Amino acid sequence: MKLSTKGRYAVTAMFDIALHHDKGPVSLADISERQGISLAYLEQLFTLLRGRGLVKSTRGPGGGYSLAVDSEEIAIADVIDAVDEGLDTTRCGGSADCQNHQRCLTHDLWESLSDQIRSHLSGISLAQAVSNAHVAEVSSRQEHQMSRVELS
Repeated sequence: MKLSTKGRYAVTAMFDIALHHDKGPVSLADISERQGISLAYLEQLFTLLRGRGLVKSTRGPGGGYSLAVDSEEIAIADVIDAVDEGLDTTRCGGSADCQNHQRCLTHDLWESLSDQIRSHLSGISLAQAVSNAHVAEVSSRQEHQMSRVELS
């Protein structure tokens, strides 16, 4: 199974907001700069995330996006679902018509794997994910790099 760029970027952007929520709304430009994601792509993703009620926007100076609900209430699977990203490892998209319009030998195996992935990502909240020490190290490095760029 390969999670597409859309799902990965959506999760990355939500991590960024969760990590910087204490400073107020986070601009998409800041997320774009820190995470190396195109601003236009982020705008598309945030339309979907806002539509699912995961983020809210604030207009005007100092505006940006913030979490619409507590990070403990957002499962990683919710973020992936919000951007219409499937978590299906079957070749047939779960329809069981994998081989000449019939179930293939390995369909049940891949379907079970899809269920395990969904269960795993449904059991991890955004708050839990960003509390990881490695996530904190990367975030700190990104902040340091941004402040060096701003000083130049």
